[in-house]
Amino acid sequence: MIKENRTGARLAGRKEWIALAVLCLPLMVVSMDVSVLFFAAPDIAADLQPTANQQLWIFDVYGFILAGLLLTMGAVGDRIGRRRLLMIGSVGFALSSLFAAYAQTAEALIAARGILGIAGSTLMPSTLALVRTMFQDDNQRTKAMSIWSAVMASGVTVGPIIGGLLIQSFSWGSVFLINIPAMALLLLIAPFLLPENRSSSPGRIDIASSLLALAAILPVTYGVKTLAEDGWAPIPVALLAAGLIVGYAFVRRQLSIANPLLDIRALMDRRTGGSILINLIATFTLMASALVNTQFLQSVLGYSPFVASLWSVLPSVAVGAAAPLAAKLSLTLGRPRVMAGGFAVSAIGFGILTQVRLDGFLPLAVMLVGAGLVAAGIVSVMTLVADYVVGVAPADRAGAVGGLIETSSELGGAFGIALLGCVLAAVYRHAVAPLLPVGLSPEASVAAGQTIAGASAVSHALPAEAATQVLNASKEAFMTAMHVTSLVAGVILLLATAATLTLLRDKKAAVSAAA
Repeated sequence: MIKENRTGARLAGRKEWIALAVLCLPLMVVSMDVSVLFFAAPDIAADLQPTANQQLWIFDVYGFILAGLLLTMGAVGDRIGRRRLLMIGSVGFALSSLFAAYAQTAEALIAARGILGIAGSTLMPSTLALVRTMFQDDNQRTKAMSIWSAVMASGVTVGPIIGGLLIQSFSWGSVFLINIPAMALLLLIAPFLLPENRSSSPGRIDIASSLLALAAILPVTYGVKTLAEDGWAPIPVALLAAGLIVGYAFVRRQLSIANPLLDIRALMDRRTGGSILINLIATFTLMASALVNTQFLQSVLGYSPFVASLWSVLPSVAVGAAAPLAAKLSLTLGRPRVMAGGFAVSAIGFGILTQVRLDGFLPLAVMLVGAGLVAAGIVSVMTLVADYVVGVAPADRAGAVGGLIETSSELGGAFGIALLGCVLAAVYRHAVAPLLPVGLSPEASVAAGQTIAGASAVSHALPAEAATQVLNASKEAFMTAMHVTSLVAGVILLLATAATLTLLRDKKAAVSAAA
């Protein structure tokens, strides 16, 4: 018997909640792949010897390709069926994971991560669209979305943990091989538990818009990364300008065609557009926290990947409690206040990270408290953004809207790694140069002066005294870079707190949307 709530919306039964658990599997795997390489960085550096720029691209290219194609794949899912697209993407994700696991060069790994991004872009909007169509009751959908958001954020947090556990016993390629059984399990279960669902009146998929989105995102990203890392140069400036021009053409096309990939007019609404911007800022800072903290545990404190991953579990506890608590509080306080409060909590967390000192009081404990507050606050924000935007979207456009939310999430996360990662790298290079011992070879000085992982690799080939000096210099420089990066992220979140209250200040509308 089908149950309904007071408004006539169908209530989800046991099958829908089990299906939600199944959807969490690809969501967890795809979000894990954004951060799973954090603990693998030293092993990859030793094995493939990437340059500093290649190392950033190994991290970044997955998220950028993912962000560039999510809008397209959301529209494809609306047209051919969300479950079908989910299964097609699962096959592609498994095969590209195999390619990545056995990459022999930095260039091959970057290419493999790019292909993973293509496959991953089919999975994330499909899961969100299926949640939207399975849970029609507002309160049940809010609960389901809080679970969905917690799993997505947890994937970013758990990724380094899984990576650390695997690298303890296996090569760095194992962090990709773990994707294959997960995708195989999804392919076996999905046809029996997940409903097929597609738009009743799908529009034409605009390939030109998809190409324009990619052509805007990639050169802008490369230009920003290169300028932040190397300073002024004509090529990155030209690419940045070209990407912005293409981005303008993309916006103009969306305003002129009947079935746009991105509804620009909807984004002009203060609350809808503001929610997407807030989501981008949230993931931007979350990824920066993960990048800094994993390097601190492994490269500064010297923990093995296994031990570092175990310590990383503690901040993730806050993630599991934050999403349902935020959803509950929003019913009485309204989304704007809870989102602003989440940003404020995260800003406090980054403030605590600026106080971590190797010679101070319990540096590990201070770092874990700061990281926990950052994660809890950000997940609170992401939960409410996803629930609001998905809830007001037409069911026929659920895939496209899911792609929009995930685009902002992935683009924010990728830019967080790129831009705040560049801040981290630039401050490190500036701080470490005067601390390195004299007499190092030019090659050793360059490697130790670029990243803390490079300094660790160089130290293995040096005499004991010189090795100690290099390691101490790199740790001191990294702590300086960590403090500056955390301060920048904290200031961004304080500004986001004020922006949230301004953009979403209609409390009555926010509460009614949550109810």
